Amino acid sequence: MTRSYLTGAARIAEAERLAPLYRDGAKIREIAAVTGRSYGGTRALLLLAGVKLRQRGGEPRPMPLKVPGRDR
Repeated sequence: MTRSYLTGAARIAEAERLAPLYRDGAKIREIAAVTGRSYGGTRALLLLAGVKLRQRGGEPRPMPLKVPGRDR
């Protein structure tokens, strides 16, 4: 499937349509697959919509619990 370039108001509308998907937890690759767009194109649209991108690897994991007196 060939997609045309989005420009102007259509580009902004698509960016605003995709932003809630990412904010609700979808990955960029998932959004790209559903929309038929490239990863880079999808990322650019999310940035255009003002989305704050998550760090690679998802949310930071909590520090392991350290129990006093244990080496492990």
